Amino acid sequence: MINQTNNHNMRRRIKLRHIQCFTEAVRQRSLKAAADRLNLTQPAMSKTLKELEEILGKTLLIRTRAGTSLTDAGEVFAHFAQMSLSALDHGLDGIAQLDATGKRAEVALAALPSVAAGLLPRAVVEFERLLPSATLRIVDGPVAHLVNLLRDGAVGMVLGRLGEPALMQNLSFTQLYQEEVDFVVRPNHPLLSAGPKIEDIANWPVIYPPAAAAIRPLVERFLIGHGVGRPNIAVETVSGAFGRVYTRESDAIWIISRGVVWNELAEGRLARLPFDTSLTRGPVGLLRREDAEPSAEEGLFLSALTKTIASMGLDTAG
Repeated sequence: MINQTNNHNMRRRIKLRHIQCFTEAVRQRSLKAAADRLNLTQPAMSKTLKELEEILGKTLLIRTRAGTSLTDAGEVFAHFAQMSLSALDHGLDGIAQLDATGKRAEVALAALPSVAAGLLPRAVVEFERLLPSATLRIVDGPVAHLVNLLRDGAVGMVLGRLGEPALMQNLSFTQLYQEEVDFVVRPNHPLLSAGPKIEDIANWPVIYPPAAAAIRPLVERFLIGHGVGRPNIAVETVSGAFGRVYTRESDAIWIISRGVVWNELAEGRLARLPFDTSLTRGPVGLLRREDAEPSAEEGLFLSALTKTIASMGLDTAG
């Protein structure tokens, strides 16, 4: 918490001119040459760099008659300073291209059903506020299909639960929040007033996650851990469109990720059976190719996503 507060204070004090002067000094390895490139006097250049070092509390550059060299802290800061300027250039280029061609920038992503139903629509609203000139292309489906799209370059990121290790090879995963599996029924289902136990689900039809679903192993381990055998599976699916209607119009118990039914639970159109499903908690996050650099538009989408996760009060604990 202390580091976050310090970082926030430093961000408020660092100006674009600090970053520009520092990155140019790194490129030119000479304060005089860097000052000339930026149309500054050398004293002004030195003053700006000194201000940056005072803000960071670190020496970034070693000045000698032969030129400048980076300290360890300077090496680290230079990498991210150059990335920030590059991201800014991408944004400016995107605006210029939009003005010149009338084309909208695109962000292509894929989302598992648990993300597509609850979090994603709200994140898109926030993203549209940040970058109204962009278009999002969104694909949903089972995790294996979405990972294949990611590997082929059809989408730039996948949002969802962490899949099997073999599926994740050469991909990076960044956790966004934790999510549980719920046992969901229609309002006024007989079990809601009966003080149900896990084993009671054997007496009712169940909508069960199929073998390819990311939550299937979690559900199986959960039931085995509670001494419950194979339930009375009426349907195997993670289809939100089917599950919402079938559950409301039958006595079925729907075993599904909480995110898929987030809206229905909040609005009372479905109800959660009062089971402790904390053993099914798992990470939901962002999958990317390891060799891929996020575009400026993707960076803004991630900012919108992070803000939305905080506003929804999702469990971000590791």
